[in-house]
Amino acid sequence: MKLSRRVRDILDGYEGETPGTKANLARMLMAGRLGGTGRMVILPVDQGFEHGPARSFAVNPPAYDPHYHYQLAIDAGLNAYAAPLGPLAAGADTFAGAIPTILKMNSANSLSRQKENADQAVTASIDDALRLGCSAIGFTIYPGSDAMYNQYEEFRDLSAEAKAKGLAVVLWSYPRGGDVSKEGELAVDVIAYGAHMAALLGANIIKVKLPSDFLEQKEAKKVYEDKKIPVATLPDRVRHIMQCCFGGKRIVVFSGGAAKGEDSVLDDARAIHAGGGNGSIIGRNCFQRPREDAMKLLDQLVDIYKGK
Repeated sequence: MKLSRRVRDILDGYEGETPGTKANLARMLMAGRLGGTGRMVILPVDQGFEHGPARSFAVNPPAYDPHYHYQLAIDAGLNAYAAPLGPLAAGADTFAGAIPTILKMNSANSLSRQKENADQAVTASIDDALRLGCSAIGFTIYPGSDAMYNQYEEFRDLSAEAKAKGLAVVLWSYPRGGDVSKEGELAVDVIAYGAHMAALLGANIIKVKLPSDFLEQKEAKKVYEDKKIPVATLPDRVRHIMQCCFGGKRIVVFSGGAAKGEDSVLDDARAIHAGGGNGSIIGRNCFQRPREDAMKLLDQLVDIYKGK
């Protein structure tokens, strides 16, 4: 596999990582139709854990089958497919080597009563990721939650083991819980803080939600206004998130969020591209559409990230 100059430049920002970790980052960056561009589109399917099977898949019944998601990601030419242990294991032999995979190692569920101390359970191991031929592990933290410090320590241990064994690490950073308001979960200062903490924790790839122009923290708001940090447009806010991830030296992909219209999904991707973000990690807005519609949408997303 010959690396593009853009991918080499990205990998240069990851000083101190093991050769195996950098090789797996390269494997994902060079995969699919966006291979070599430094841009990524990843399919994550952990919503069965988060929202339940009917809420996730009844709208498109073929999506109950884990093979459906593997095939969708492969046929669309995506960079990687991310899922919990069970779905990855259900297709690991059939699709071995066909697409880089990310083992999502912790999950929450909608039956839980936890709010202020939002947390997730660790549901897989590093050995599972190696056994299944994964390129990376994925993990979620909830900055702001009363449980966040335990999450950081769990991640520290799993990340250290993963990197020592040559895997890359993807960190979902979703501020919530504690005193974070519902509007504040998407506030640009809060998203930026969560993204920066993910970088501080050693994430190789950072996943965050697209931020609004709302400012949640009083002390941070003073700085944003005094320093006139541009946050008025979505490309401005994406650019700021990238800046907060070590001056753009970390790969950042943005969540597709709840199901929405095709035009909104594509407008988000255009803003991510314009703001210098690395790409999209988009689940429900793909697999909850009929396959033909999902393929069309993913084709358009790839074209946007190619600059077309």
